[in-house]
Amino acid sequence: MASDPKPSGIANPAARPPPPPPPAYGAPTAYPGYYGEPYPGYYSAPAHAQHSSTTLLRRFLIIIAATIVATGVAIFITWLVLRPRLPIFSISSASLSSFNLSSSQLSSDLSVSISVQNPNHKMTIHYYDFRAEALYDFYTISDVALPPMDQKKGNVTEIKARLVAMGEFVGEDVGQRIESERRTMGTVGFQVRVLSLVRYSSGFWWTRTNVLRVFCDDVRIKFANATANGGLLDGTAKPCLVRL
Repeated sequence: MASDPKPSGIANPAARPPPPPPPAYGAPTAYPGYYGEPYPGYYSAPAHAQHSSTTLLRRFLIIIAATIVATGVAIFITWLVLRPRLPIFSISSASLSSFNLSSSQLSSDLSVSISVQNPNHKMTIHYYDFRAEALYDFYTISDVALPPMDQKKGNVTEIKARLVAMGEFVGEDVGQRIESERRTMGTVGFQVRVLSLVRYSSGFWWTRTNVLRVFCDDVRIKFANATANGGLLDGTAKPCLVRL
């Protein structure tokens, strides 16, 4: 009796089904990123959206530039129309008392009247941090704070400044020059300086803050004989140089 053939553990290759074909390009698969499928989260903005953003940015920059130019032109035209002018300073009178000079120390009481004129017909001048100082040969002897003020257009104001030195050290060299000038000429020439922060205004329009410097050189004090008192030589006003 013929025995039945034992089943084989290896299937007949001819009986196996053929493998499935690979998916078409772009078709969804179980493995994202393969076969041309884009990675999740990757996004490329459309070309028309990028162009729109660039156009908006360009327009914004043009508006800013046009605003700056228009503001500058408006300020320049206003400046030309108003034409701000520097104030006019002069020493109208001066007197010196209690003058005492040792070998290197100086005591004095110098009082000066400073005339300030606003030559502008359309603008007010505002003075802040107003100060005056007395010097000899550019060596500061004394200084004093002056009250701030607003000077209307075309106005003339007299400012009183009392510059007192009490035993101010000037050094032997400066002391000798002062004494020599007093003995040989009967006069001593001082310098008066005025410093201030100023702004111009006309209605709603204001300028930026600037530093005003006033130089009153050779304010010559004539002494009465051999006394310690004196006054402005010739009694005439002494014009000052003004810089802004």
